[in-house]
Amino acid sequence: MSDPGSTPDFAPLASSSAEPTGSARQRLAEVASVFLRLGTTAFGGPAAHVALMENELVQRRRWLSREDFLDLLGAANLIPGPNSTELALFLGHKRAGWPGLIVAGFCFILPAALITTAIAWSYVQWGRLPELRGAMNAIQPVILVILGQALLGLGRSAIRTRVHGALALASAVAALLGAHELVVLLLAGVALQLIQSPAPRRPISDTPSKSGPLAWIPVLSGGSSIALASGPVTAGKLFLIFLKTGSVLFGSGYVLLAFLRADFVERAHWLTERQLLDAIAVGQFTPGPVFSTATFIGYLLHGGTGAGAATVGIFLPAFCFVAAGSWILATLRESPVARRFLDGVNLASLGLMAVVSGQLAWQVPRNLTTAVCLVGSWWAIVRCKVPSAWLILLCGTVGTAVSLLTR
Repeated sequence: MSDPGSTPDFAPLASSSAEPTGSARQRLAEVASVFLRLGTTAFGGPAAHVALMENELVQRRRWLSREDFLDLLGAANLIPGPNSTELALFLGHKRAGWPGLIVAGFCFILPAALITTAIAWSYVQWGRLPELRGAMNAIQPVILVILGQALLGLGRSAIRTRVHGALALASAVAALLGAHELVVLLLAGVALQLIQSPAPRRPISDTPSKSGPLAWIPVLSGGSSIALASGPVTAGKLFLIFLKTGSVLFGSGYVLLAFLRADFVERAHWLTERQLLDAIAVGQFTPGPVFSTATFIGYLLHGGTGAGAATVGIFLPAFCFVAAGSWILATLRESPVARRFLDGVNLASLGLMAVVSGQLAWQVPRNLTTAVCLVGSWWAIVRCKVPSAWLILLCGTVGTAVSLLTR
């Protein structure tokens, strides 16, 4: 038996180099099964996806420790693209190597792409979105419970001193005041490095800086008015436009909205404002990555071929960034300087996640259905350890039924 003050559930996995159990084929099948299910049931946006992955892979399956999970989350937050998809890629790689990276990404993205394509087809046929609000309203309380549980667990692992707590709180406050997510992450990493560095005379070049490799991001995102969005729509143009977007985009769905509005509404005039807002809504409503918005737009503009080209274009950079990041992260862990920087990034990630959780909680409708789903979900997840996917499906069904009965 472990000492009561320790964390026995995660002690065997504390080392990031721990070998997964089972054969390579078994591990790959596990990755496919888990991420296909998550891709089908992971509603609620990136923060909710992170919480669902933590619940499924850290708490239930013990694939990795909370410390390792936080490292991967911090790395995903530091690179462009869809954070939750990139976290899925990192987790797949950790469990089953390079094949696991590809399979995790494919299985997490595929359900969203297929569901979004079906919704886009109905939108083209009838000119409106299907009614999903009732289901989403009932699912949100489940997501809040999962988010709260994940924040508590990850916070216990990451916040070990008062300095850690203050840095996480400062990151949350900065985000609430409107600071860019990437700036918050970088400054938190630098701050913890400066506070905890045992060698204050270390040269400036040893600490991360905004003038480093990520400095090109604002340049590309601000001055990327490539001359693709002109003339007739083609699958090739859609692929290249979404490839550019996936390569330089940091931040939330609202940032994605700004990029797409500039390319498709203002420059090319391929979409109306209403169509763009509907596309963003579909990305928010459907399970899996919010970037499935690209699939919807691709279908609207060029049918099935356009949907495929847009989907591949916006997600391909994530695979490339994570493939490079997985190799870099393994070497960074060996450096005390990089270790402190990553710890700061992890604390900032928790702060940002807490802010998003608060924003989601504020948006939850206040009625009897959501109250029952909230209390029932808390009891089922925390006390009875019911898998979150079943609760999401159950509450979504209840919400849909209530919505139909009260029309």
